Amino acid sequence: MKNKVMLESRAVNSFASDNISSACPEVMDAVVAANGGNAESYGQDRHTVRLESTLSQFFETPVKVFPVVSGTAANALALSVLTPQYGKVFCHEMSHINTDECAAPEFFTGGAKLVPIAGVDGKIAPVALSRCIRGKGNVHAAQPAVLSMTQSCEVGTVYQLDEIAALAKTAHDHGLHVHMDGARFANALVAINASPAEMTWKSAIDVLSLGATKNGCLAAEAVVFFKPELADRFAFLHKRAGQLLSKMRFVSAQLEAYISNDIWHRNAEHANAMAARLSQGLAALPGITLEYPTHSNEVFANIPRPVIERLAERGVKVTEGELDETAPPRFVTAWDSNIEDVDRLLAVVAECCEEPI
Repeated sequence: MKNKVMLESRAVNSFASDNISSACPEVMDAVVAANGGNAESYGQDRHTVRLESTLSQFFETPVKVFPVVSGTAANALALSVLTPQYGKVFCHEMSHINTDECAAPEFFTGGAKLVPIAGVDGKIAPVALSRCIRGKGNVHAAQPAVLSMTQSCEVGTVYQLDEIAALAKTAHDHGLHVHMDGARFANALVAINASPAEMTWKSAIDVLSLGATKNGCLAAEAVVFFKPELADRFAFLHKRAGQLLSKMRFVSAQLEAYISNDIWHRNAEHANAMAARLSQGLAALPGITLEYPTHSNEVFANIPRPVIERLAERGVKVTEGELDETAPPRFVTAWDSNIEDVDRLLAVVAECCEEPI
C-alpha cells in the first residue's frame, strides 16, 4: 500500500492565512534601527512625522496619515468620522466590516447601521448600491452616509479601475463618502497594474484603510485621508481608541520601510504569483473547481468533502477555523510562500483526489 504523503511541518498551515506569515527582513531591520536611542513620543518622532510626506509622494497628492496597529481599528475609526451615529454604511455582505470585526464599526461610529449588499464575486455593483439607498431626510430612517468597498475583495477578486470609479461616482451622486478597506491593497495594485493614486483618489476614494500587516509587516496599518478636511476630528478619535501609541516610531518605521524601494510591490507580486500557481494546479485536478476567479492572493476551491477530510488527516488546514460544510476551502499565499510548498500541497491534494470517494 502506498504511503500517504504528509506535508512537512513548515508547510502544514502555511496556506491557512497571510496573517500567519512572518515579517519581511526590511521591516525587521527598520524596527531594529528605530530602536536606537530615545525618540519623541505619541507620534512626534521623526519616523511618524516623515511618514505623511512619504505617503504623500506614494499617492502623488497631499494626504493626512494616522498609523494604527490593526485593520479592524483602521476600518472602524475611518468609518467613525464619515458617518453620524444615525447613519448607514453600505458594504458587501461578505465584507470584513460586516462579518469579521465583532461590531467594531458599529461601536466606534456610535451605532451606525451596516447595510450589507449582495454582489457577484465579492463586488458591489453600482445599480445594487443605488437600489439600497433610501430614506434620506426621513427622520424615521437611518441616514445614508458611507460606501465601504474592499480592495482586494474578501474572495480574492479585484475591482478594476473603471469599476471603482463607477461605484464611487454612484456613491457621491447620492451624497455618500467613500471608504476603501485596503487590507490587501498592495495585492490589488499588483493585480491590475495600477498606481496607488489611480486606485484611490483618482478613482474618487475619500479615505483608505491601508493594510501592510498581511504583506510583510509586524502590525502596521494606516488610515489615509485624501480629503484632509475629513480628518479634522480624527486625532481625538485616534487617541480615544487607544491607537495613538506612545512609541509610535515602531509602527511608522515599518510603514516607511514597507513603502521604500517598492517592498510592498515585490511582496505582493510574489504572493499573487504563488496564488496563481496554486489556483491553476487545483483547477487541473479531477473533481475540483474554483469558486471565484483568482485575481490576488486568495484561492477558493470547491473540493469534495471526502478529499477535505483526507487532507485534514495529512495535517493540511485548508480553511481558518473549523471545517465549514457551507464554505469552500480557502488557501492564502503570502510574501514568504515558496514554490516548493505550493507544489508539495498540490501533490498531496492530487493524491487525496486519486483515492476512491
